Amino acid sequence: MTRGNDKPQFLTQPLGPTHDRNSFSCGVEALDNYLRKQAAQDFKKHVAVPFVLTPDGTTIAGYYTLSQFAVRLEDLPADLAKKLPRYPLVPATLLGRLALATAFRGRGYGEALLMDALNRILQHSRAVASAGVVVDAIAAAAVAFYKKYGFIELPNILSRLFLPLGTVEQLFR
Repeated sequence: MTRGNDKPQFLTQPLGPTHDRNSFSCGVEALDNYLRKQAAQDFKKHVAVPFVLTPDGTTIAGYYTLSQFAVRLEDLPADLAKKLPRYPLVPATLLGRLALATAFRGRGYGEALLMDALNRILQHSRAVASAGVVVDAIAAAAVAFYKKYGFIELPNILSRLFLPLGTVEQLFR
């Protein structure tokens, strides 16, 4: 899968049996182990859907997972909560994990993974409602990464961020 300039053409696709999970390394053991040992099981049990970024259908440059989720209205910032219906739980999509292999860092692939996830969430929100995207950042650098794209820290839950779907829509206009 190459273009005329011989650079790999990366594709994002659901995790499958041809993807080399054992060679993936992002430098965070919990994220590496999840992909190697748990991701396929979560898919089979309908708990999360893992997607991989691959240059060749085998190598995993990065991955993310998506799941349905609900956030408590009271956990959202007041200015955001007042724009939503007064339901105790608001439907959302959980971007459960997002990891990029160390060998692929510094070339914009992390942003590409995030944009693919957000676009996928936006498209699916037309069939299954989602008021926004929730992420649980594992480190300060991850918080900063997500904030660059408009994610808002939730005041009552440490390292949890929320991106309203309206903001996602604006990203793709």
